[in-house]
Amino acid sequence: MKGERMKVLFIIIGIVSCIGVLTLGVLAHPAFGTFRHVSEERIQASPNYRDGRFQNQEPTPQFTGKGKRGDGLRVTGDGLQEGRVPKKAIEAYKTDLKALPTDSDWVVWFGHSSYLFCLGGKRFLVDPLLKPEFPASLMLRPFPGTDIYRPDDLPEIDVLIITHEHWDHMDYATLRDLRTRVRHVVCPLGIADYLRYWHYSDNQITEMDWYDNYQFLAHKGHDYFTILNSQFSILNSQLSITCLPTRHFSNRLLGRANQTLWASFMIEYAGRKVYIGGDGGYDGRFKAIREQFGQVDLAFLENGQYNDRWRYIHTMPEGLEQAIRDLEPKQVFTVHHDKYALAMHPWNEPDSVAQAISGRNGTFRLLDAPIGKVVFF
Repeated sequence: MKGERMKVLFIIIGIVSCIGVLTLGVLAHPAFGTFRHVSEERIQASPNYRDGRFQNQEPTPQFTGKGKRGDGLRVTGDGLQEGRVPKKAIEAYKTDLKALPTDSDWVVWFGHSSYLFCLGGKRFLVDPLLKPEFPASLMLRPFPGTDIYRPDDLPEIDVLIITHEHWDHMDYATLRDLRTRVRHVVCPLGIADYLRYWHYSDNQITEMDWYDNYQFLAHKGHDYFTILNSQFSILNSQLSITCLPTRHFSNRLLGRANQTLWASFMIEYAGRKVYIGGDGGYDGRFKAIREQFGQVDLAFLENGQYNDRWRYIHTMPEGLEQAIRDLEPKQVFTVHHDKYALAMHPWNEPDSVAQAISGRNGTFRLLDAPIGKVVFF
């Protein structure tokens, strides 16, 4: 009897040990980043870092308290609730991105929050997620027909912008493969630690806190930028990037909540302004941005993966409409939809939401288009 108990105990210890080794092996994957913080001094000095973590500008619970904690993510037994995922491939276009002209302003959306746009002859890439590899592939399954672009399809990138560290916005495999073709990366505080770990050089990275402004002077030949003192006035040849707040959170790995900053960005170049909204629930920042920068030519705004349980950290449909009223942009392109089912709403509901808002408010042009289609703005 005693021998059988010992045998069972050894089996249990063996199973637990295997699970432990497997877990450590998974967490050692470079996609999880490193606990070494080169940026720690800047993080500690940030006015937005208090009580051991980054804070939103106003109290922001991750969950509203309505229903149970997992309600927003609950699915049926087969893993999918009716309508959350399209039953057939959705409309998408495979465009030759390297052949697109640089003498006009355009945008190509890759689904969810990944997009490439050209402004004043420079190419900007935002939150690219183009190569489904482990471990991201365990969490993010693209809709049929949407997974048609890879890093190799992209042209040389002048500025890569990362809004925050979440798996659906900062993808290790994509950034790894793009490293040698990205001239510069702009990101919020703490993100540079990931990029350095993934072999990006310090010269490639500009790490920003909210309200930081950097200006880049285009060199003769228009092939790269040099960072200027942020106090210089904007000249025709300068790119100005301002890091701005959003109402969200960060947590790429359990136990590391809000240790990196989340952000939106204002791009000013070639006489035009483009606002990159990132993820976040509605608050007064849109009105403040309108007052600070005036009217923007194009705003990329979050629309999708919303749930009433997360209304403070993601944009609900009514929040999107109010944000557009506050910001008063000339043109809007909504993102964060049509590729992954991360919430409970029907997969195509965000498209209807954007169209309805546009129909009620004729003060802006809605640019929403299928994945891969070139839209000029």
